[in-house]
Amino acid sequence: MNVRRSAAVVAVLAATAGVGTGLGTGFAPAALADDTAPAAPSASPSQAIPTGLYGSTDPKFDGVWRQSLTLVALDAVREKPGAGAVDWLLGQQCADGAFAAYRPDPTARCDAKTAVDTNSTAAAVQALAAVGGHDARAERAVGWLKDHQNDDGGWGFTAGGPSDANSTSVVIGALAAVGEAPDGQKKAGHSPYDALRALALPCAAGTEGGGAFAYQPDTKGGLAANADATAAAVLGSLGEGFVVDAGKTGDSGGASTCAGGTSPEDAAHNGAVYLAGALTSDGYLTSALAGAEDQPDLGNTADAVVALAAAGDTDATAKPLAWLEKNYGPWAAKSGPAAYAQLILAAHAAGTDPRDFGGADLVARLTETGPARDVADYRSVPSDDTADGGGDDGGIATGVVLGAGLGLAALAGAALTRLTRKRRRA
Repeated sequence: MNVRRSAAVVAVLAATAGVGTGLGTGFAPAALADDTAPAAPSASPSQAIPTGLYGSTDPKFDGVWRQSLTLVALDAVREKPGAGAVDWLLGQQCADGAFAAYRPDPTARCDAKTAVDTNSTAAAVQALAAVGGHDARAERAVGWLKDHQNDDGGWGFTAGGPSDANSTSVVIGALAAVGEAPDGQKKAGHSPYDALRALALPCAAGTEGGGAFAYQPDTKGGLAANADATAAAVLGSLGEGFVVDAGKTGDSGGASTCAGGTSPEDAAHNGAVYLAGALTSDGYLTSALAGAEDQPDLGNTADAVVALAAAGDTDATAKPLAWLEKNYGPWAAKSGPAAYAQLILAAHAAGTDPRDFGGADLVARLTETGPARDVADYRSVPSDDTADGGGDDGGIATGVVLGAGLGLAALAGAALTRLTRKRRRA
């Protein structure tokens, strides 16, 4: 769930790894420091931000990711998305169900050159499940994810790529979002939990990195503790997605000792023990670029709050949350909607009001990064769920055009229409 990685670094990683580009959970094995990484490039006048998309920076590497995280965060706080926001996301889907980080021309058919990835696809599933009304689209995306599960039970960033903790965890969140049991999704006899267990470092007193998760094994099969991967894997091991509701958490209870079992819950507990111990005395996690001094990592710190809350260690969330309240401003302003969404989800998980976060309204700041809100309920816009899907992108593109027209009609009737939003989640 990290948004601090710059588009420039992502492009370099993609080029050297020979994979599709994207700006989502688990793209890189090492987190980049928030304050030292350059900001994502702003869109030029010739690259106008598409209607309905949140944020003002070039969406090439993170369009679907930031839109999905935004929709999930808004739904968590019962806030309505901006006009056309859901339709924009729907328009990004390929006929086979997958999503790329961004498709500038949603009317063009996806082909072998379309850089679809598991992170964008799984994030979109969670967003569509949150807003409701698009079950067929979400199930199509889940089907694509299932088709590309690795034999070890996990997923890599690209289809068929080596499994990593972040990608596997975001897919677990997608499965849970559509009501499927992650442990029942097996390939070659292995579930996603098996893939995460293989990336967990032994948890023992005095062991460096004990309890943490690695992003991936190194070339020799060794595991190195990674806070980014650990925060994601705690949620994945608990079968949680992006949203953790306060009070519906695990049973870590603030314990600082390792669990001796091998269950997913034990692995999550141990991951939370590692995260709590990795926080500085001021309450934040650190990361650094090669050759640079350690820097506060706001993205990882926000994710750690969610993970600790999910594991039941609510006491450990207080200090990092307080630190974020005082220091998030420049980072979130530079990073945009996904950063505000992360903070909202952290506050929500810890039981803090995101509308009064250090005296600021995070929800208002997030909504300001996108289009004006719909007046009519966005679920009144027809989806492709009543169509046959057709097997090509034509139906998707048509839905975008139709949705845009209906969105304008809804705005024109603003003074007359206001429908009550029905939440998917109790």
